[in-house]
Amino acid sequence: MIAANRTRRATLKARTRTQRAAAKIRRQGTGTLATHCVAAGLGIKEARTVASSLRKNAAKAGVTGQAGISYRKGAARACTRYTPAEVAAIAVIYRPRKPAYKVAAARLALAA
Repeated sequence: MIAANRTRRATLKARTRTQRAAAKIRRQGTGTLATHCVAAGLGIKEARTVASSLRKNAAKAGVTGQAGISYRKGAARACTRYTPAEVAAIAVIYRPRKPAYKVAAARLALAA
């Protein structure tokens, strides 16, 4: 595959992932922390890392979210969904070190 086409496809894939996550949050009004992170522009692996850190800070912020079930490839697992305002409250407490995570935290704080 031509290198230019590879980068174009990767860019389009990342943009599509971000837009789908944001649309899902708009439709349902809530989303998992990882979904909020993907909507903020992080990749899947980075979103899981940031979501884990945000989850730890949720108790400090006094945010509980709402219990739900997440489905992936037919498997169901328990999850907690948060509104954009709740995620913004958690993101204010979150202090990342990595520059990409700082940008994502700022986007999450402004999403409300």
